[in-house]
Amino acid sequence: MEQKQAEKKILWFTLALMAFSTVWGFGNVINGFAVYGGLRSIIPWVLVFVFYFIPYALMVGELGSAFSKTEGGVSSWIHETIGPRMAFYAGWTYWIVHMPYISQKPTAALIAAGWALFGDGRVSQMGAVYLQMGSLAVFLAALFLASRGISWIKRIASAAGTSMFVLSILFILMMLAAPAITDHSELADIAFTWADFKPNFGSEFWMNLSILILAVGGCEKISPYINKMKDPGKGFPRGMIALAIMVMICAILGTIALGMLVDSSEIPDDFMTNGAYFAFQKVGEFYGVGNLLMILYALAFFVGQISVIIISIDAPLRMLLDSADETYIPRALMKKNRYGSYQNGYLLIAVLVSILILLPAFGIGSVNEIVKYLIRLNAICMPLRYLWVFAAYIAMRKNKTHYDPAYRFVKNRYLGMAAGIWCFGLTAYSCLSGIFNADSAFQLIMNIVTPFLLLGLGVLLPLFARKRG
Repeated sequence: MEQKQAEKKILWFTLALMAFSTVWGFGNVINGFAVYGGLRSIIPWVLVFVFYFIPYALMVGELGSAFSKTEGGVSSWIHETIGPRMAFYAGWTYWIVHMPYISQKPTAALIAAGWALFGDGRVSQMGAVYLQMGSLAVFLAALFLASRGISWIKRIASAAGTSMFVLSILFILMMLAAPAITDHSELADIAFTWADFKPNFGSEFWMNLSILILAVGGCEKISPYINKMKDPGKGFPRGMIALAIMVMICAILGTIALGMLVDSSEIPDDFMTNGAYFAFQKVGEFYGVGNLLMILYALAFFVGQISVIIISIDAPLRMLLDSADETYIPRALMKKNRYGSYQNGYLLIAVLVSILILLPAFGIGSVNEIVKYLIRLNAICMPLRYLWVFAAYIAMRKNKTHYDPAYRFVKNRYLGMAAGIWCFGLTAYSCLSGIFNADSAFQLIMNIVTPFLLLGLGVLLPLFARKRG
């Protein structure tokens, strides 16, 4: 009994730290720096945090508190507020958007391995077809490991993620202190004037919004902890505001740290591919440790990417099928192997991800362009799952049934609905505008076909399920 009571004593700052490690990563700073013109990315980050991330996180808190006894996350929220059919589509969306996410990880892992082994970005200079074939081999090896029910991979993923997080914070601190220990001629000049930070609010600003939306999404993962807090009504909003402040500080200071290394007007074309390794390499040189920091980051990143592939293959599939309704999902997908893995589900993943890995190699000429394309494609598809969070919130506030959560985002029902509609609309816009953020006709076609095909498969499954017998 005492242990159960202790479990409900999570404090607001503990929740903020737990959420921070799952939401934020150094790669977000790199991507924002690359697409928004270096230091000019700071204001877009602040706008997204204030007008999107904070209300998003607080809505998640209310949903998690209102449906504390459900275990399916977003799918359960949709089931309770809208109905079982939409709950299936929510579960399908949550799972299927992981296919583009998984497809970018093997390439990133091979590039990280190249930096760890050779100390440079030579892997990104390989022929696109050869590298993507290697990426396919990495993916299939990870798929094999996942199908064998490797349980310890979560511990490795946690250790690698923690290492990358610590190194990212260390990079910011060391880089900000670098002017005191190095020749200023080695650093880019930051005048700290409005001209340095003023963003260009042109079409590219809005078309790249999906990159930022992708970066701050996913906080629904912390919803199971809301009702374990000491005082959810006061503690959760404090925790989320603290989280937003921490993420904002890291985004701003991380961007300034990068701006000290790279001139915002001359960002290398391969920055999204090799920028993180270059940054750690340079700061290591400033402090006289050579490539040590870069190698540590590259190794942690490599292990982390392989672990994420395995976890992203297995965990979302289990979420979809463990409590699946055979009204909507064919019985064939429920078949398990002797290790308890859904073998036909794995086969479907193998087909979809293999296509997403190989097709770009034949339609895009360089590895750097493939990396940028895969990040952008992921930024189109992954936020689609956030739409269901806002749909559930809107439906909950609209429903006259009395929900009694321990925490409420806003007391006024109509104001709550308006906030949900705002976040839903902004997410939908970012996904749609991201489709047209393409550098070639091939990329545009892939951006259009991929999300509609993946979501369309979910519409077909109930038809197959009805014909099962």
